[in-house]
Amino acid sequence: MAKLLEVDNLTTHFETQDGVVKAVDGISYSLEEGEIVGIVGESGCGKSVHALSIMRLVASPPGKIVAGKVLFEGEDLLGISMARMRSVRGNRIGMIFQEPMTSLNPVLSIGRQLTETLELHMSMTRQQALTRAAELLAMVGIPDPERRLKDYPHQLSGGMRQRVMIAMAISCSPRLMIADEPTTALDVTIQAQVLELMRSLALELGMSLIVITHNLGVVARYANRVIVMYAGNIVETSTAEEIYHNPRHPYTLGLLKSVPRLDEPTGEKLDPIEGLPPDLIDLPEACAFAPRCRFAIDRCLKESPTLMDVGEEAAHQSACFRAAELNEVASETTA
Repeated sequence: MAKLLEVDNLTTHFETQDGVVKAVDGISYSLEEGEIVGIVGESGCGKSVHALSIMRLVASPPGKIVAGKVLFEGEDLLGISMARMRSVRGNRIGMIFQEPMTSLNPVLSIGRQLTETLELHMSMTRQQALTRAAELLAMVGIPDPERRLKDYPHQLSGGMRQRVMIAMAISCSPRLMIADEPTTALDVTIQAQVLELMRSLALELGMSLIVITHNLGVVARYANRVIVMYAGNIVETSTAEEIYHNPRHPYTLGLLKSVPRLDEPTGEKLDPIEGLPPDLIDLPEACAFAPRCRFAIDRCLKESPTLMDVGEEAAHQSACFRAAELNEVASETTA
């Protein structure tokens, strides 16, 4: 498959009164056409800032993309004019934001918010855009779409508002869709419906999809590949199956062990990750996860590991000095 997106050494900082926050600290990865990638990690690890950086939506000041390249279909999005970038947003790259109630304009009808994008990017007349908007609402499973076009965001449930956001994201048939915590404010049943909808639309329309989430259950079911982030860096990446059955970074292992499981005995306690994420203003020179890691050795406290190939899977990379022996060491610790 051809590479649709290539992120190379993306670095985004925020200038604050206390110092420079290194929100995204030099991450690199690629996305193939038609691929679904899940990006996971705790709050504050840089997942959302990385997505906003791709879209060049980081507020400046205080934010600034200080280094890196974002190649989309061979074009560096960080090097083009803002006018050119506006033609890419919503047209070739769609984005679903975290909270639809704050992303949708409360004083504009759903129909107007959908038709605006279609008129701008697709050069449709008002009537053509209204017809297409109704088709989009039907496509995302909203009943009686013609009537719903006249509604305002506050008249819709959380699940329906999120479906409207998906309709807006796919309105111009983009090559890539970025979903930033798309199910945060929804109950479990609606979460499953929305995620299933996004995956089916991605397959139907031939889109690539980046799903940003802290929910490991989401990526297990819907992603082809998983990228695990911690303290602004990628610490592990591989296929979803490999990550779940053979984690090679203590942070990934900790995330998996801290998730409730139905196959565990009743009353079994969760095994949380102890401690707190590091201060992004004062990141250590050594491994950022070492202070919270139960498998840390002296080297971890002195040096910073880089992503390296691990195991038999060439596509499996981990930024851990003990990656090769992690599963064995973890089993001994549990025993």
